[in-house]
Amino acid sequence: MGKVFIGTSGWQYFHWKGKFYPQDLPQRQWLSFYAKYFDTVEVNATFYHQMRPATFGNWRQTVGPNFTFAIKGSRFITHVKRL
Repeated sequence: MGKVFIGTSGWQYFHWKGKFYPQDLPQRQWLSFYAKYFDTVEVNATFYHQMRPATFGNWRQTVGPNFTFAIKGSRFITHVKRL
């Protein structure tokens, strides 16, 4: 049987501070905190621009080994070229 992943579309939402993220948690720790409660997240930034490989590496080091990043396709491919 397949695995079901539970997560949200992104994790950097300032209106979550004090509701999901503790009020005093620095923004740089939001992803690691998020990963304690969810096992996946959709990365929306890849839709708008190309990301540096180092960014993905930094994110990977922040979460556990079973965490999954769902990367949104580039709008250049999905909307401009319509591939």
